[in-house]
Amino acid sequence: MMIDKSIKYLGYFTALTLGILVLLVVYDATSRYLFSTGSIALQELEWHLFDIIILFSIAYTLKENAHVRVDIFYASYSEKTKSLINIISSLFFILPFSFLLIYISLDFVHLSFVQNEMSSNPGGLKYRYLVKALLPLSFVFLALVSFKDAKDNFLKWKSL
Repeated sequence: MMIDKSIKYLGYFTALTLGILVLLVVYDATSRYLFSTGSIALQELEWHLFDIIILFSIAYTLKENAHVRVDIFYASYSEKTKSLINIISSLFFILPFSFLLIYISLDFVHLSFVQNEMSSNPGGLKYRYLVKALLPLSFVFLALVSFKDAKDNFLKWKSL
């Protein structure tokens, strides 16, 4: 399905971003401690890459069913009960939370764009609204995955 494929590639992109972040941190730490040089822009880029990793991995984690839950109770439930719990959590917790964050963050991103927000640090990164735009985008992905998860669990629940 299109959502699964998109989220799979989003997971690959996130993994690549993590690799880049690791290399960047090693470079930054090496240059700072061995050569006494550093860059505010590189440090801010590390934060931005970390934002990408966290925000985009939320939807991927839900798709892969690797999110945190109280497995000590969940593991002992029947498949039908597990499906029902997943449906309820998707429809009544994840989707409303996602829609709320999308709604709130659109004004947040718009204001940042209108003000052409940039780092207040000398030598920092410009165009901060680009990284802020990841917030509503990541929750659009999460809402799509959550809706699909609820649908899949409903079909599974119905067939059990």
